[in-house]
Amino acid sequence: HGEVSDEIVEQVHAHVLKGMGLIVLHSGHFSKIFKRLMGTTCDLKWREAGEKERVWVVAPGHPIADGIGEYFEIPHEEMYGEYFDIPEPETVVFVSWFQGGEVFRSGCCYRRGHGR
Repeated sequence: HGEVSDEIVEQVHAHVLKGMGLIVLHSGHFSKIFKRLMGTTCDLKWREAGEKERVWVVAPGHPIADGIGEYFEIPHEEMYGEYFDIPEPETVVFVSWFQGGEVFRSGCCYRRGHGR
């Protein structure tokens, strides 16, 4: 993440505020742009576990969840867990459960300016 210049972060930030959508995946929670948009540390619990993750759809009517059943599983995954230092999401679409018992708000939606 440190290789992304602050100038690029500012450009992406400006585009999001003007209406561009942004999807941040996996370990992108520590990216400069995500931290900038969230305004928090974005800290969370993490371990390289290689265990099963079950991703529950908790907002089945949301467009991001279209065509997905009640849940799906990833057989071998890193563990991400709460507490996840992010603002209260507008919508939580997915909540993950890991074999070690941890849970994680794994699909959160926000509006920033005119962007989503």
